Amino acid sequence: MNLPSFWNPLTPAEGIYTFGYYDRHPWSTDNRWHLTLKIPHQERLPTPEERAQIGIVETGTQTFTPLTETRTWCHQQGAMTLWLPRQSRQFLYNDWNEDTQSVTAHLYDLDEGLRRRYPMPVYNISPDGRYAVSLNFSRIPRRGYSYAMTPLPEGHLEPDWDNDGLFLMDLETAETTLLISYRQLKAIHLTPWELDRQYLWLNHAIFNIDGSRLMVLFRHRPERDRGRWSTNLITCDLQGKDIRYPINNLLWRGAITHQIWGRYPDEILVDANWTMWERPEYVVIRETQTPPQAQRISAGCGKPGHLNFSPDGQWMLADTYPHDGIQTLCLVRVSDGECRIAGQFRHDVPGVGGDWRCDLHPRWSPDGSLISVDTIHRGNRAIYWAKLEDILAEFEHLPSP
Repeated sequence: MNLPSFWNPLTPAEGIYTFGYYDRHPWSTDNRWHLTLKIPHQERLPTPEERAQIGIVETGTQTFTPLTETRTWCHQQGAMTLWLPRQSRQFLYNDWNEDTQSVTAHLYDLDEGLRRRYPMPVYNISPDGRYAVSLNFSRIPRRGYSYAMTPLPEGHLEPDWDNDGLFLMDLETAETTLLISYRQLKAIHLTPWELDRQYLWLNHAIFNIDGSRLMVLFRHRPERDRGRWSTNLITCDLQGKDIRYPINNLLWRGAITHQIWGRYPDEILVDANWTMWERPEYVVIRETQTPPQAQRISAGCGKPGHLNFSPDGQWMLADTYPHDGIQTLCLVRVSDGECRIAGQFRHDVPGVGGDWRCDLHPRWSPDGSLISVDTIHRGNRAIYWAKLEDILAEFEHLPSP
């Protein structure tokens, strides 16, 4: 299966490369450098002490420049590499800190090298670059989303109710603040009595478009490694106040797979299967609206996936999980919901699946002019990129889902 001509390899032909999640910009603000992770294998999960190289690729060169290493990486979320907003020379990433025997965020400068270590890991950065949101990666039971270097110690399956939860870290002062504790999360839960017998964790913490609020997924299941999990989407302000519960597990279960903030400070974008048609659609809700009422952006391609508005809100990227060995990437025109297939990528490499599969995780450049994806269609993990203007030049001629 041939890709449209507007797709180009970003990374070298030899080697195994990835970036990570769909909730961040992989390019520097000038679109020159794309953060890249070179990993040692793609057929299994990482083991403790296995290292991955963090580097950059200059757009259009296919040349990987290694900069540093990390022992805290995974196939789905990488090492949480993040450019500092409005910076073209500095980025954050997670690594193991020998001094503290824990995973912490590191600040790297392209000119000066490692500049600073922070007391906690980074999950995401506020749009102004002042704050990072953090959580306890060791509690995430899915190894494709956590780190081999941070296994939860035996006997620590119950959370530290009052001292663990969602954290805010000041990137100027390195001060950390617990915003919401597990005890607070239990207190607002629909069925709090069941949580005493459940394994609890947090994941997917994201700042909204103006940096005034955070969302996080609060999840639990009967045992750490077994059982169907429940998902609750929680939001709060940067003081840990005004806690809201826009999507509880009754709305999530069997209907939603992914979430991200939308075009406005209170808008949340999800792929929701809430209608009688029993197929996921791309919808937004307002966290301030009670009860919630969805607005459909597009009927989409009928399959769940990762959704992401362009920085100007006029376009939306949406991918799918592999279906019959094919991953589909769609581009949606937000004004009328028109959805076209911008690429279909093979995902049928033996031994690659489960939590080490290669999701496309489509991502925008900060100015919305470039798009990149992780793909395994040529046999080894790689990053491909395209210019939005080149896709739009063919948009009306691209196939519909």
